[in-house]
Amino acid sequence: MTALWTADELQIATNGSFVGPRFEADGIAIDSRTLSVGDLFFALQDQRDGHDFVKSALANGAAGAVVSRNDLCADQPLLQVSDTLGALGRLGEFARARSLAKVTAITGSVGKSTTKEMLRRILAAFGPTHAADASHNNHIGVPLTLARMPRNAAYAVLEIGMNHPGEIAPLAKMARPHVGIITTIAATHIGAMGSLEAIAEEKSDLLRGLLPYGTAVLPRGPFLPIMARRVGPTMRTITFGTDMADEARLLDVDNDPEGVDITARILGTVVRCRLRAPGHHMARNALAALAAVAAMDLDVTEAAASLNGFAPLGGRGAKLKLQRQGLDITILDESYNASGASVRAALDVLALQPGRHVVVLGDMLELGDFSEDEHAALAEPVAAQAEIIFACGPEMRAMFERLPADRKGGWAANAAALAPMVCAALRDGDVVLVKGSNGSGMRTIIAALAEGN
Repeated sequence: MTALWTADELQIATNGSFVGPRFEADGIAIDSRTLSVGDLFFALQDQRDGHDFVKSALANGAAGAVVSRNDLCADQPLLQVSDTLGALGRLGEFARARSLAKVTAITGSVGKSTTKEMLRRILAAFGPTHAADASHNNHIGVPLTLARMPRNAAYAVLEIGMNHPGEIAPLAKMARPHVGIITTIAATHIGAMGSLEAIAEEKSDLLRGLLPYGTAVLPRGPFLPIMARRVGPTMRTITFGTDMADEARLLDVDNDPEGVDITARILGTVVRCRLRAPGHHMARNALAALAAVAAMDLDVTEAAASLNGFAPLGGRGAKLKLQRQGLDITILDESYNASGASVRAALDVLALQPGRHVVVLGDMLELGDFSEDEHAALAEPVAAQAEIIFACGPEMRAMFERLPADRKGGWAANAAALAPMVCAALRDGDVVLVKGSNGSGMRTIIAALAEGN
């Protein structure tokens, strides 16, 4: 069977020169600790210099390494390039050019990863499907996902994110999707962007990479006109929401503690499915995924059937049942990320759960000058939904200080300091919502709850 990358393809795609023996590769890796035997290791210079780990990568079974330094052992299987990140980008572009896969690219303020996983599940029922296992959605993650795309992939799903202006357009042009989804526009990263309108403009840059006869799947709402301006004359638009004009329209959403039953009309076809994840936001993610399926002329009834039983990923709404020190506890794990909009959506899910409601929040990051107001605005909806509230981080203190005294469980400077306070306060039957930006370390709270510490 042909390798993922032959030696000739690697040399042509990266514009590199072999040092030592030529080699082919069955996969692509950027971490020497987690690579598989036969992977090609890229020595990226990011937070740490990957060249320092080339020896380790080769010892762990890497087929070879892409390097830009010339002080490494010449008898090893190395591919010399001028810039390793640039070479990874060229390899991703080459992979996209050689692939016959139908590509969907997803961006949005919230819901990207969940929508990606929904589409991965749906499309796998129609043919070999490729998508990143993690949120590889930046200048490293997008070319890495493309470079890992199997030759036989019929479908590929890419996630594209941003922290600052100008990041989405080059990644979208690299992806060249057939379908582009924008999940929603919210105040995530507003510190760098300055306004919701600027966020909508940046997210709309996804459509700069859309193929000429591709389809834009766009959310109904106040920013639709901004997004629609990026749709080219030969492109198609499918809007999703609850408006009569939406080609992908939610007809009924019935939530209960364990999930949500969805009825939707997708381009004239009524479909139904049940997710093992409650919340209107989950229904909207499913609606966007089904609209993308319709854009690819696939059977939406079969697609909806394949969504039955979908459950969210850890950190993005996964529901965990735990027993700790004789107590039965339910955890809503939202520890991966947070924004004002996603916290409110998580509170709606919490509202459906029987038991005492405990909310544990960490900082929402990258809000800049808007941070205090965004955090403070959560005090009222959080207090309305929770019997006891814990918080950590300097930014979330603005919320905590505005809570009624009888709702305050405790505040700490960081998640590690807060975890023992949360664990000590739990009662049998509690439902605990844990949410915060990835950088606030809320997975520390999840780990402490799971371990019973």
